[in-house]
Amino acid sequence: MSDPLTRPGRSARPCRAPRVSTPTSLPALPSSPARRVRAAAGLVTLAAAALCVAACAGTGRSGSGAAPTRTVEQVDVLHGVAVADPYRWLEADVRADSEVAAWVRAQDQRARRHLGRIEARDRLHERLAAAWDFERRSAPERHGGHLYSWLQSGLEPQARLVRREGTRDVTVLDPNTFSEDGTVAFAAGAFSRDGAHLAYGLSSAGSDWSTWHVLDLATLAPLPDVLEGLNWGGVAWLPDGSGFFYTRYEVPADGRFVAVTTDPKVCFHALGTPQSQDIVVHARPDRPTLTFEPLVSDDGRWLVLVAWESGSHNLVHVFDLENASAEPLRLVDAFVASYTYVGNTPDGALVFTTNHEAPNGRVVAVDPRVDPPVWRELLPERAARLEGADEVGGQLLVRYLVDAASAVERFAFDGADGAALRSLGQVALPGPGTAAGFEGHSDATETWFQFESFTVPPSSYRLDLATGAVEVDAAPDLDVRPQDYVVEQVEVASKDGTLVPMYVCRRRDVELDGERPTLLYGYGGFDIALTPEFSIARLVWLDLGGVYAQPSLRGGGEFGAAWHRAGTRTRKQNVFDDFIASAEWLVASGYTTPQRLAIQGGSNGGLLVGACLVQRPDLFGACLPAVGVLDMLRFHLFTAGRFWVDDYGSVDDPTEFAALRAYSPYHNVVDGVAYPATLITTADTDDRVVPAHSFKFAARLQAAQGGDAPILLRVESAAGHGAGKPTAKRIAEAADVFAFLVEQLDFEPRW
Repeated sequence: MSDPLTRPGRSARPCRAPRVSTPTSLPALPSSPARRVRAAAGLVTLAAAALCVAACAGTGRSGSGAAPTRTVEQVDVLHGVAVADPYRWLEADVRADSEVAAWVRAQDQRARRHLGRIEARDRLHERLAAAWDFERRSAPERHGGHLYSWLQSGLEPQARLVRREGTRDVTVLDPNTFSEDGTVAFAAGAFSRDGAHLAYGLSSAGSDWSTWHVLDLATLAPLPDVLEGLNWGGVAWLPDGSGFFYTRYEVPADGRFVAVTTDPKVCFHALGTPQSQDIVVHARPDRPTLTFEPLVSDDGRWLVLVAWESGSHNLVHVFDLENASAEPLRLVDAFVASYTYVGNTPDGALVFTTNHEAPNGRVVAVDPRVDPPVWRELLPERAARLEGADEVGGQLLVRYLVDAASAVERFAFDGADGAALRSLGQVALPGPGTAAGFEGHSDATETWFQFESFTVPPSSYRLDLATGAVEVDAAPDLDVRPQDYVVEQVEVASKDGTLVPMYVCRRRDVELDGERPTLLYGYGGFDIALTPEFSIARLVWLDLGGVYAQPSLRGGGEFGAAWHRAGTRTRKQNVFDDFIASAEWLVASGYTTPQRLAIQGGSNGGLLVGACLVQRPDLFGACLPAVGVLDMLRFHLFTAGRFWVDDYGSVDDPTEFAALRAYSPYHNVVDGVAYPATLITTADTDDRVVPAHSFKFAARLQAAQGGDAPILLRVESAAGHGAGKPTAKRIAEAADVFAFLVEQLDFEPRW
């Protein structure tokens, strides 16, 4: 699953980073104010605090094999409850604190020595590298008369942006030349309306901070424009291409990988001028925790400014670009729902998707020229979750999720004012899977999309907007026969009786003997849907004889806002119950045993794995929490953490604090328990979920381990949260993970 990065304005025609198979990430958008925990001084004695620290620190004498980690006598008193944090010192910036750096280096070396000694590791690396070595291409987008797409040949570190000129591909932007080690990557970009320029951001070491540049697409020469201080969001070009709007943050002089980002400013950059001359067009010093995304409407009339502070709910203010002196119009001025700008109706009204009074989503329109503006419904809510919409060629292409798979329907604007939508029928997809793309301008006659599933590699398709005909545009030369695999969707009864759909995949010739090594992957948060997506590493896992399972957990976005809310704040335990029930179903249904069942998840999914391994250590043979949020009482104090309060809840609220403390993985490790083998993975430059979460959890789990299973911490260098990670690092990490599973699940792969 790709990282859900902030989407640039549609009018800018986004140039997206190529999709890669990485752990699903936390959304880059807000949730609630970051407020420091206030300790109630004097409510516990120093003696009691010391006892609490000693109890939480563990003995360090365990089967984990790790040397004891130094502890400190740190106790916070929250709502009258003493909370020990013996590994607080590991929160220091690993790049600035020599003791933390030495500890991390020792942990990583220990993990890599262990993984390197596994007999199957080198052979797995060869198998993965061979499987990865094929050409892959994204769905094209048309800009300025050219078709652009991302192309990655074999084992290239990064994909290249190319355009078609006749029958050949011309490289427009090659991230492989940005750095010698491939750790400087394309972050996001936006084409100007006329296709003359591309503004693009570069990210170093996987950071969310990016430096933006501008490319002349006629000469392929870079312009002198360089912009610093961009983090969330992209840029939105003016229709004439003279400049663009963007959101700027002050880059911390020190600790930029851990510092909280606040007080953004919406700026305008005129092409060919230094950033020092950029004009601040909007700021809210009275609300420093607001975050902005500027968009320019497809007709070029309006600057649509979207603001977040509390989860997915957002404000929408519009500025009249034809009347700079006019006051901004506050179309949505309360955090009651989410609104996403889509495009324009034929008469110039702004079209949005929203879940306001419609948990599954609907399409609405509003005309800012009418006083007062009146919202009208274009497409009512349906039983299926509305995933998104695009206005292309005067049509509306609406994407739904049906049973956690894509369905796309075309609509025409009816009437002179486009006051209604008329269905033109479903877009013919190759089967159950995931469809994405559908970019294009209002005058387009065609568009392209990418389709994939668990056993179908990503292929691009051309959609004729006049006839609705679909044809293959490009398919990878990869020998994968979908008929060789079985993909089923089952229903699992969770603890409270809720039915949770789950995909289960295996090779057709693999015998279900009740002991199949099984990898259960989950996410369950932030309204993000897990749909059938292709992963070369997962396909290798199936070919080795493993089973792969992916449930649609509450907290995710597969079935609308109600499904999402059921796994948030004080209801977060529902997500873990769903995952545990999925694991129990796999055992009870004769797929596997607890000893041969592994769980995996990244980011919010790392929290999922951490919570489940602590709550049910008897149920799993191996656990793989990646870049996880694992200290639920301090997540809001670093980088983007304050944005996640709407999903997780606030430590400042007594009821939500109690819920957070009840499942926080770091705080619920118990001394002497035989925990399953665990490989914790993170990166030293992750500024989405700071690596201190993984450091502290690893130290605590190692100290408490009462069994013989290893607790390992693998720390990637210059890799960040996952986006932009070069191919060699991806293959090496996958080889380490699979080697760990081969060892700990005790099975012989089908070579």
